[in-house]
Amino acid sequence: MSDPGLIESLLRSAHTIAVVGLSGKRWRPSYGVSEYMQRAGYRIIPVNPNESVVLGEKAYASLDEVSETIDLVNIFRRPDEAGQFVDQAIRLGIRAVWLQEGVVDKAAAQRAEEAGLDVVMDKCILKEHLRYKQ
Repeated sequence: MSDPGLIESLLRSAHTIAVVGLSGKRWRPSYGVSEYMQRAGYRIIPVNPNESVVLGEKAYASLDEVSETIDLVNIFRRPDEAGQFVDQAIRLGIRAVWLQEGVVDKAAAQRAEEAGLDVVMDKCILKEHLRYKQ
């Protein structure tokens, strides 16, 4: 979990990232991180029932509503809420979940790993991208 080789591999292979908890408020960390990742060439899919469009992309109320293939689910929710989204990712067959810096749910991470998903936990995807980009 959070292995440097895994992080680099995910950053290179994931193209479509569903961001759970992506806010349309520019001052929120989820917005700034997702805006950066979008500028870096990733397709960002907002998942937030309180938004309709974020970063020019249609927002979905849940992962279940997204019809296109998701490579990675990036979770910007409180740790006590993260597990339900990890479970959705497992059920939907998404290959990887990334729990943002400060989001720690060891039980959910273990469920995901046992289901064969790649898991990164308690790391900021923007900081990791800056570290690995060439």
